[in-house]
Parts: sequence; structure tokens; C-alpha cells
Amino acid sequence: MLTVLLVDDEPLVRAGLRAVLEAQPDIEVVGEAADGAAVIPLVRRLRPDVVAMDVRMPLMDGIEATRAVLRTVPDPPKIIVVTTFENDEYVYGALRAGADGFLLKRARPAEIVHAVRLVAEGDSLLFPAAVRQLAASYGETHGSTEGRAALERAALTEREGEVLRLVARGLSNAEVAARLVVGTETVKSHMSSVLAKLGARDRTQAVIAAYESGFVSPGH
Repeated sequence: MLTVLLVDDEPLVRAGLRAVLEAQPDIEVVGEAADGAAVIPLVRRLRPDVVAMDVRMPLMDGIEATRAVLRTVPDPPKIIVVTTFENDEYVYGALRAGADGFLLKRARPAEIVHAVRLVAEGDSLLFPAAVRQLAASYGETHGSTEGRAALERAALTEREGEVLRLVARGLSNAEVAARLVVGTETVKSHMSSVLAKLGARDRTQAVIAAYESGFVSPGH
């Protein structure tokens, strides 16, 4: 059973997400909160697989709550920030803080379920085209000489670089394997090495690092 914690200051949004997710036989909503300030104790007590969290809340927003969870909770859950506007610097800030993806509040039920499952599985990038658009809008602002130097220090092999570029385009492990004519386990091994070298929590953070360093450009 895939467990989810819902965090949003609007009760109707939480109720809608709960109804959509609990209609699935393999998903259970284990708790709710109205603000990011309540997330850490709930995560520690309920140990959800995924937290679906509003990016803008009155006391602690989704960016700070994401940072707090990842900083203080061992083996933290996957985090999806929920937003009204996709091309929003708040969303990019949440992804940079460590969120695994984002979901629009107007998303269709099937998209909500797909997002939760995809982020939980962790072998594909959620909404890669939208991540590229965010990187195009805000990556240059946040990118720095330090980011470029960090990527150089990572000293990715040629094959690891190929894998990162394909992942940044939104390909899953299986799709990368087919493109490079290697096994899926080989791709997983390369991706694990990329994450370790970049010091990235998951592929979303690795892709953002690749864009901000200029290793990957938003148009490619």
C-alpha cells in the first residue's frame, strides 16, 4: 500500500485529493495538515511514502517545509508540491529545496494518481517538459559559477553524462536503456553514480543541477 500525507491550507483541496487518491485500491491517505509547520511531526509519526504539499501556505510554505523535512527526518518521504501556477518561482524554489516534483491543483484525477505513483517509484522525471520550462525561466538566475565548478568536480564519465542528458529530457530508466542499447540495471547503476557524484537526492535535483550548471540547456 502506497501511503500519502496531504498538506494544504484549503480543506476543499485536501478533500478533493483524498477522494481521488483513496479511490485507488493501492493508495491510502494516512493524514492531513493545514500548514507546513505541522509536517515534520506527522511525517515522523505516520512515515508516509509521499507528501503532497501546497507550495504556498500562511505559516510555513512548501519550500521551507521541504527543506525542514529533508534536513531533519531520516529516510524522508518523496515530496510533491501542489501549485496553482506551474511556471512559478515558488515551484522552482521547492524543487531546488529537494521536492521530487510538482502537481497542478487543476490536474485531472488520473494525472494526480500517476504523479503520486511515479514519484514514489522514482525512476522517471515527473512532467519533464514543465521542469525544462522552469529551468529556462529561473535556472540562469539561480545558476552560478559554483554550480559549474561542482559539476566539473563531479567528473562524470562520458556514459554518465549521456544518461543525465537523456534523463533531463524526461526519459525513464527503461527508455534510456533502449536508447543506449544497455540493460535497465546498467542505467540504474549509472544514475546512482551520477546522484552520488553530484550530491543530489534524486533525479529531479540532478536535472536541476545539470541545467543550472549549463551542462544541459533548456532547449535540448
